[in-house]
Amino acid sequence: MNELSNLRPPAGATKKRKRLGRGIGSRLGKTAGRGHKGMGQRKSGNVGAWFEGGQMPLQRRLPKVGFTNIFRKQWGTVNIGDLDRFDAGTKVDEALLRQHGLIKGKKHGLKILGDGELPVALHIVADKFTAAAKTKIEAAGGTAEVVGG
Repeated sequence: MNELSNLRPPAGATKKRKRLGRGIGSRLGKTAGRGHKGMGQRKSGNVGAWFEGGQMPLQRRLPKVGFTNIFRKQWGTVNIGDLDRFDAGTKVDEALLRQHGLIKGKKHGLKILGDGELPVALHIVADKFTAAAKTKIEAAGGTAEVVGG
């Protein structure tokens, strides 16, 4: 009967603590389960998994390389060859390209690249255009509008 005065944890829920160094009969006497000699035997021998026994650590053996610019801007890029799926006269902007899955993830803006051919006249709104992209868009009868970036 479970009453407040006689509550106990269920069987197997608690475990007795290891009493180390209490004689050979306890199986944990003498070296107290730490083995013979070496760093692991010492009181302060709890070294991290990265410790290599005094050998020069891997992160110090390898050369320092590279640099990460925390101010770098990543542009969403689309080739004009991928824009042939839109009908003539459509206003193509970043929102429309995201909707069609041509741009994914977090980007600082949209850049149109000049790879491929553009068979239809489109009104394209982007942050940047390559020179080749701009000439191909205008040759197809479309417009390239620069906004933002």
